[in-house]
Amino acid sequence: MRLSKRKSDELRPVSIEIDVNRYAEGSCLISCGHTKVLCTASVEEHVPFFRRRTGLGWISAEYSLLPRATHERNRRDGRGSSVSGRTLEIQRLIGRSLRAGVNFASLGERQIMIDCDVLQADGGTRCASITGGWVALRLAVNKLLQDRYIVRDPLHQQVIAISCGIHAGSHILDLDYNEDSNAEVDGNFVFTSSGELIEVQCTAEDKSFPTASILEFIELSSKGASELVRIQNEALAKKNA
Repeated sequence: MRLSKRKSDELRPVSIEIDVNRYAEGSCLISCGHTKVLCTASVEEHVPFFRRRTGLGWISAEYSLLPRATHERNRRDGRGSSVSGRTLEIQRLIGRSLRAGVNFASLGERQIMIDCDVLQADGGTRCASITGGWVALRLAVNKLLQDRYIVRDPLHQQVIAISCGIHAGSHILDLDYNEDSNAEVDGNFVFTSSGELIEVQCTAEDKSFPTASILEFIELSSKGASELVRIQNEALAKKNA
């Protein structure tokens, strides 16, 4: 039995509150259990040097674990030291994942920067950042369309992410910190709303695991991803209610 009393295929309570930042073109606060991430999307009328004069846009992401997001205070990344390898790896994952659902020609030669700030961490912060980051991106693109800066919707797929793992010998969905820190296997699965995979990260923490576990992870994560798509859509629907 999980300490949270959840079933093996059950998500933590998930909520997405939109328009929590009055200045950003798109913003939301996503809560997955006790994990809370503020996601903002900022439209910039320029692109990185490798995109200049191509007519193509770009999506990039930054991720930050705020100092008191965990049990003890952490130093801010970049404050007196370089950005940590973990932070770089996560923000690159967020950027790759979100770019998979974008038609850059329709976006035009502009960049949308997604900032994901972890206010409170209890496992699954990268997955929450991707799921919430897409909602912020969707809102920013809606504003570009509404203001007629673009004429075609560049977003052709929703993007969501969820964790799976093996804990105490059981395959489980959406690991919290206690499960994640003691897992035998820990994995993150990034999906499109059509059920296709964008990225799979899966690691044995102690010993190897059978390949059949991957199929079980796919089944579990697909179920969780479908629920997250519904939650994204319900949050966005409130904008037009």
